Amino acid sequence: MKEVIIYSTPTCHFCQLAKQFFKDNNITYTEYDVLGDLEKRQEMMEKSGSLGVPVIVIGGEVIVGFDQPRVSSLLGI
Repeated sequence: MKEVIIYSTPTCHFCQLAKQFFKDNNITYTEYDVLGDLEKRQEMMEKSGSLGVPVIVIGGEVIVGFDQPRVSSLLGI
């Protein structure tokens, strides 16, 4: 299984959709709340070049936003 990381904020609707998608498909993920964690926010910006959330990293591939078809493809589901 590829490592899955999501950088999110508590009020982001698309972040919630992405996390629910992971849960529905039994995908283990690591979540970082970039609203309160400045270090992780900086890390997210360096990886994505963006302040937009969610930023999802699957096996080293960076996705800005919740692109379900791409996420599914990278996860092989």
